[in-house]
Amino acid sequence: MNPERIFEEFPAPSFRGNQREALADIRDAFAAGNDVVLVRAPTGSGKSLLARSIAGCARRPDEAAPSDATGAYYTTPQVSQLDDVAEDDLLDDLKIIRGKRNYSCILPGETDTPVNRAPCAREKGYDCSVKHRCPYFSDRAIASNREIAAMTLAYFMRTAGSEVFRKRDVVVIDEAHGLAEWAEMYATIDLNPRTVPVWDDLKVPEITGLDRAVRYADNLVETLRHRKDDLVAKPELDPHEAAERDRLQELIGELDWFVEDYRDAESATTWVVDQQDERGGGGSGADGGGPITIKPMNPERYLSHTVWERGNRFALLSATILNKEAFCRQVGLDPDNVALVDVGHTFPVENRPLYDVTQGKMTYEHREDTLPDIARVLVRVMQAHRGEKGIVHAHSYAIQERLADLLDRFGVGDRIRTHGKDDRDAQLESWKATDGEEVFLSVKMEEALDLKGDLARWQVICKAPFLNTGDSRVAHRLEDGQWAWYYRAALRTVIQACGRVIRAPDDHGATYLADSSLLQVFDRAASDTPPWFTEQVERMSRPDLPEFDPASASESAGGAGRRSRNRRRSRSESRAGSESRSGSQSGTSSRSGSSGGTSRKSPMADVWDDSM
Repeated sequence: MNPERIFEEFPAPSFRGNQREALADIRDAFAAGNDVVLVRAPTGSGKSLLARSIAGCARRPDEAAPSDATGAYYTTPQVSQLDDVAEDDLLDDLKIIRGKRNYSCILPGETDTPVNRAPCAREKGYDCSVKHRCPYFSDRAIASNREIAAMTLAYFMRTAGSEVFRKRDVVVIDEAHGLAEWAEMYATIDLNPRTVPVWDDLKVPEITGLDRAVRYADNLVETLRHRKDDLVAKPELDPHEAAERDRLQELIGELDWFVEDYRDAESATTWVVDQQDERGGGGSGADGGGPITIKPMNPERYLSHTVWERGNRFALLSATILNKEAFCRQVGLDPDNVALVDVGHTFPVENRPLYDVTQGKMTYEHREDTLPDIARVLVRVMQAHRGEKGIVHAHSYAIQERLADLLDRFGVGDRIRTHGKDDRDAQLESWKATDGEEVFLSVKMEEALDLKGDLARWQVICKAPFLNTGDSRVAHRLEDGQWAWYYRAALRTVIQACGRVIRAPDDHGATYLADSSLLQVFDRAASDTPPWFTEQVERMSRPDLPEFDPASASESAGGAGRRSRNRRRSRSESRAGSESRSGSQSGTSSRSGSSGGTSRKSPMADVWDDSM
């Protein structure tokens, strides 16, 4: 790596904000010998441009010995972030590669078939006559030879050990604040009727501890391998069988990794196992056991294999890497080899105000008492923002539905839009395309959402985004006294949310805090709060809102509100059907893109929906 090239590699014609100073600090951090540089850059810093400059410092082939790693990877966990890169003319030398399912086969009669289900994936020894023109293999070949290859973090991790995407000199990870959580999620193994193709034939015991889980995993691998070998032996598979083969191979790899890691005395990973009481449908289960989830905590060894062994130098960019030492512990880095570069905020603090409209706690036991008061204050906020669109971060579908019903009863339903699990992307894009003053009740949209300008001038955070204490990993950490981590995780999501409605120095957007527990988050995580956000918190005030008058908040009277209720009821029924079909799925949409794979998706919808 040659960090002295960082300025000449900057892709824009001029610098804005603190970009020049940030690049100088990043250059100096690498020049000082740090292997990893964390870049804490708030919204509007132009992180993608900084990332391109860093990647351009990678060793070039004409500077290297044959055995030296050259070039760079750019990766991000968020599909929408990769879409933004693809649309940015300043970043057109980053070659993007996506998973096979995002490309369509070009053979006659197969043009509606994704490449991962094309004849080459179904027929043994298939010799594709148009492989040289296949959109997936063409993009892969170009990306593997381009100096900067760009991909999602999921695809990047899946290509660990690949002969095509080998170790490179520099790896840049954008939106890296959740790297540990992404790794934990990706390495989690779910064993249930939906994820295990041969579930109905299994005898699932009651898992009383990790030792028994490991023994069961060993036995299950043998069963899965026999079924996979039967499929592989067939000369041709139908699309369903090809999907089953791929899932079996994936599951075998996951279980092998779990067994190997658990038996490695030097591994830092702690594993936890959950089992449902009910079978969840399917299978006789002679021992009466139910679906099993095997979860890793602090999967350092996994990250070492999938990330840290993939490059010589690393730049990790995010607005919310809040504590350097804690972050390094979570991802298996030595803080002594890691530098932190802080980039100052260029948005005037008066353009990004925080308003305290807290109405009480939104914990489960207090929610029913607090939500009506939040709905009333939301009406007052809507009164104050006539003619302006806003977004409400409802945190859960239960809160969203309750709020929607209350707002309907108040007579302001004609300004409200909701979404379900199946139509979140379509509803979001439709709402963004509207003019006027529609209010979007959203769920899990605190990150990777650009609501610049009049797309949204205000937002309400309904609930402190605490992690679910019912999750065994969260419970395990809290039992270990890791409360600082718990509050830091909530603060990180709040900061991310606050950046949704202000995207440039001349933009402005107000954030209203409705859950009193948010104030507790600010207090408990004060020492980990970036200075520019501390400034926002210190300036927080109670707003002067109009008196509660739903008639003055409503867009129109009578019929429009009833139509809004009908639209929500239809979406609610659709959502209920989706939930009954998908069981315990998280419920984000999973539409496949066409060749090129640039269809917009929700930030979390297909983070892990990429295959090689």
